[in-house]
Amino acid sequence: MLAGVNPVIIQRLQEFPPASRLDPEVYGNQTSSIKRKHIEKNLDGLTVDETYASRTLLFLQDNGTLRPLAIELSLPHPQGDKHGATSLVFTPADEGVEGAVWQLAKAYAAVNDSGYHQLISHWLNTHATIEPFVIATNRHLSVLHPIFKLLQLHFRDTMYINALARQILINAGGILELTVFPGKYAMEMSSIVYKNWVFTEQGLPADLLKRSVQTAIEAWVDDYCSFYYSTDDMIRDDTELQSWWMEVRNEGHGDLKDEPWWPQMQTRAELVEACTIIIWVASALHAAVNFGHRRFMPESGTPEYAELESNPDVAYLKTITAQFQTLLGVSLIEILSRHASDEIYLGQRENPEWTSDNRIVERNNDSRWKNCNGPVKVP
Repeated sequence: MLAGVNPVIIQRLQEFPPASRLDPEVYGNQTSSIKRKHIEKNLDGLTVDETYASRTLLFLQDNGTLRPLAIELSLPHPQGDKHGATSLVFTPADEGVEGAVWQLAKAYAAVNDSGYHQLISHWLNTHATIEPFVIATNRHLSVLHPIFKLLQLHFRDTMYINALARQILINAGGILELTVFPGKYAMEMSSIVYKNWVFTEQGLPADLLKRSVQTAIEAWVDDYCSFYYSTDDMIRDDTELQSWWMEVRNEGHGDLKDEPWWPQMQTRAELVEACTIIIWVASALHAAVNFGHRRFMPESGTPEYAELESNPDVAYLKTITAQFQTLLGVSLIEILSRHASDEIYLGQRENPEWTSDNRIVERNNDSRWKNCNGPVKVP
């Protein structure tokens, strides 16, 4: 459960202790407080260089399961951000007050994991960032264009769902702000994370490589695009395709239009890469992050800690979200995670006509129609 509802953000630990990307001039020293002594006893004789981590450290065991090693919970420094963070480190325990504290720490980690999952992994990375592609596709690619046919099904209901989300879920004072994060921070968090969004890192296998946890979609897209674009010149000369990509980059993702990682859309390989990422994000990745899913930590010597020793269940229920908010949040996730009754899966289509163009080559090669093919002079 420590991996939570959001395993798509698990990363291999590249350095120990875990460092932060926050500007130290603004936020002080945010390096993790987790020490070797906290985790070495649970590493089966291995070193810290062989663990998986965020600020929750998980150990990949030989049997393929993840063992929790430590959880670090941080608060802003009472004298200001520039002084760094105030952090507490918790390690696994099964009995007594230490076991109760560990249960609370896991609850806090799960709440943070769920919040990041809903706002970033789900809303930002698979709904918000795909919307500009949907708009540009409908504005610039005709319904007969092969790339429109390729992508259109993967954009099914996206705009409708996003519109509803802005009305009741992610709006100021909306359901998400009542159940996940305080309203002051929810949308601010999404906006800040988007500044580091990189289109070319969203697809497989780039996403797995980036997280150091090493497609059929790419092979399928390559075959499809190769049928319509036999040369790179055909990509450059397709005015619909070029205007589509220009709007995606310059208007749809205008905040990031000058980033060097954007495909230039001058070659078939770049078209295949872009379409593969779009399909992956809008279909398989979205399915992975969509389907199925206070008080401060008590300190020794306080009444809260004494209650944790005497009656851990009561203390736990006092700490986690209130009953109404919990029911609201669970209901929201349940509704958002349901499969549609008319769902269509990768490789399926509502009707086979989208691939009817493939029969043109067969007919052109049929000797019975030798007088019915070739260049036609249409005024």
